[in-house]
Amino acid sequence: MSKEHSERRILTTHVGVLEIPTEVESALAGDPAPRVLTEAVAGVVKRQVDTGLDIVNDGEFGKSFWTLYAADRLNGVEWRDETEVALLKGRDFAAFPEFYGWAFQTPGVLVWNMPPVAAKKPVCVGPLSYRPEAVQRDIANLKAALKHVDVTDAFLPTVAPASIEAHFGNEHYGSQEELLFALADALHQEYNAIVEAGFQLQVDDAWIPLLWSLNSDIELDEYRRVVATRIEALNHALAGLPPDRVRYHVCWGSWHGPHAHDIPLESIVDLVLQVNAGTYLLEAANPRHEHEVRVWETTKLPEGKKLAPGVVAHSTNVIEHPEVVAERIVRYAERVGADNVIASTDCGMGLRIHPELGWAKLASLVEGARLASERLYGPGARDTPRNPAAGAQ
Repeated sequence: MSKEHSERRILTTHVGVLEIPTEVESALAGDPAPRVLTEAVAGVVKRQVDTGLDIVNDGEFGKSFWTLYAADRLNGVEWRDETEVALLKGRDFAAFPEFYGWAFQTPGVLVWNMPPVAAKKPVCVGPLSYRPEAVQRDIANLKAALKHVDVTDAFLPTVAPASIEAHFGNEHYGSQEELLFALADALHQEYNAIVEAGFQLQVDDAWIPLLWSLNSDIELDEYRRVVATRIEALNHALAGLPPDRVRYHVCWGSWHGPHAHDIPLESIVDLVLQVNAGTYLLEAANPRHEHEVRVWETTKLPEGKKLAPGVVAHSTNVIEHPEVVAERIVRYAERVGADNVIASTDCGMGLRIHPELGWAKLASLVEGARLASERLYGPGARDTPRNPAAGAQ
């Protein structure tokens, strides 16, 4: 599937979830429908390639929700109705109660589309163990989809231990930390299967920043201690995996709200860089965080690591002009080096924005990366050598 090129350019990717077409979503409801799912993955991979993306995925098709899907793959779990909305106790809600009161009553404001499983809560009622059937299905579907396209690489998104633990009830383990590391042990099997299949492993971890914004009373020192333990658990889950095949995604929550009380990147960047990953995907187009490109003037990106800033946002219906995308890419390249930058999105486009607009934003990302490549590498810049691991399919 891979092809060698000699010239360099800024590669493009995205964070993960893409909107499942309505007819596919209906066909999948209540039934794994393997043929329908396989064809849907093939279709979304082809559309990513046709859009011009270099590093693609399966759109997260076949998963119920970005965190909760993992609970479906674990033994020792019981599902119950969720009665508490986390945002109701957060710093943003305390500051803007009228907005959130209106937004919770108005469909489509905070998110574009929320799956029914989000109203359920997994509870640990016994020892956790991992069931590999679903990830092997995801691997097989992505491999099949990649047979007839040419891409630089491919990835499968997963959840970090901290991001599933935050929504996980515990009626079995003696402490929250014991539950956290049990989740890490179980998720290691999923992580390892993805890397062994030849794909990049993406670990999504929005709850690291959210542990601050959703806990109004926590002080910074205590918050950093809590985060450090969860970074330790993630590295435990990543043990033995090559960092250059791991992508770590951090965002500040994908709901469309004020985000006025997000933790600044400068307060957590040292912790983020402790994760044993080769690429760090960070929210950077959101107007609350776009200025944080300056963090990389005083924080050194470790040798051999790459940064994949979001250069198009999921938080607005406005389609970013390719020139704006190019300027964002160049700003990062000036600070960490062009060879260390991959152009990405703030968060997944599925569920957060109308599908028509999400695909238009991805097209703008690709064109903006082309413009930035010409400015950084000269006219006619084309490609970096394609990753041999991507040909393992």
